[in-house]
Amino acid sequence: MKISIITITYNSAKTLPRALESVQSQNYDDIEHIIVDGASTDGTMEIIENYSKGQRDKVQCTKEVRWISEPDGGIYDALNKGIRMATGDVIGFLHSDDAFYSPDSVAQIAAAFADGKVDVVYGDLQYCHGDKVTRRWVSNAFNPRALKYGWMPPHPTLYVRRKVYQEVGEYDAWFRISADYDMILRIFTAGYNSRYIPEVLVKMETGGASNRNTKARLSKTQEDYIVLKKNHVGAGYITVACKQLRKVRQFLRKS
Repeated sequence: MKISIITITYNSAKTLPRALESVQSQNYDDIEHIIVDGASTDGTMEIIENYSKGQRDKVQCTKEVRWISEPDGGIYDALNKGIRMATGDVIGFLHSDDAFYSPDSVAQIAAAFADGKVDVVYGDLQYCHGDKVTRRWVSNAFNPRALKYGWMPPHPTLYVRRKVYQEVGEYDAWFRISADYDMILRIFTAGYNSRYIPEVLVKMETGGASNRNTKARLSKTQEDYIVLKKNHVGAGYITVACKQLRKVRQFLRKS
């Protein structure tokens, strides 16, 4: 089973090597690593080119690396480009400043997909600031009723069969921040069989487009509301509030 891992980059030279090495360190062999770059100008492309040639800093690259570099319309436009490029049976994402939790992470995901009835796999997410763990997002097995109370799995741990994207469509690039939430609702309201792995799969650096500042958080709240209305899920801002309250437990649980 081939697994396509998509990484989008833009001026990511400082963080990208960690993400690339994280993919190369996986003990699951059938990986296609697709890098979608937004025409970086800071040396990111040199790093990508070296990896695509099979070696960087004497670290041998055994996983397939494919890439493009061109201007794009933002994060979700880039994700859609990566999905179109993917040839794997299963597709997931690894942000350019994130890393897999362990060398077994992708193997765990592949093992879950060994059950042919499983279409969607996800796990837990650990937030870090450097070497310090700041938050742990512990998910759980999917319950359709939980969606109206703001439940969602961590997007960086979400892996789906390629046919799912073919059926539900691409990320809605109209959204600047919440297209991942929109996609999750589209997938989880469509009746696909999911499997939860009760382990941390990805380490994510704190920050991100939705948490940069107060303005970004307000924009996220407004977009989440639109997403819920679009997908006919929950009770508008009440569900948005429930979604925010779920984060409190994440900050209290760090291990």
